Amino acid sequence: MTAAAARPITVLLVEDDPGDVLLIREAFEDHKLNNTLLVAGDGVEALELLRNPETERPDLVLLDLNLPRKDGREVLREIKADDGLRSIPVVVLTTSDAEEDILKSYDLHANAYVTKPVDFDRFIDVVRQIDEFFVSVVKLPGRGY
Repeated sequence: MTAAAARPITVLLVEDDPGDVLLIREAFEDHKLNNTLLVAGDGVEALELLRNPETERPDLVLLDLNLPRKDGREVLREIKADDGLRSIPVVVLTTSDAEEDILKSYDLHANAYVTKPVDFDRFIDVVRQIDEFFVSVVKLPGRGY
């Protein structure tokens, strides 16, 4: 399936940096897919959105580790411990390239760990690749393919 024929998905971005939110939003818009991007600015808000029955269930979570109120590790732990949420793929998208963060994230059942590039163009490219992979390549649960 090509990106043009791919079905849109709903992505929950859990990110407290407004600049990164803007870059990710632009990368999604430039990619010409009609994905829905929900944004939570901290871990508490993310879990509230995920557990709210009136919020559309995301097909993918992009999760920063260093968040206010509840950090990304705890959010990941709670998502993967919840029978109703654990099947949602979670991609850790963070500035940390520390081995302990990588190991801990995979121990908590992250589906992927991606370090945010500092270069603007590379950052946009990485977000597009994540989007492309989860929209056009991966079979997501509950998508009725």
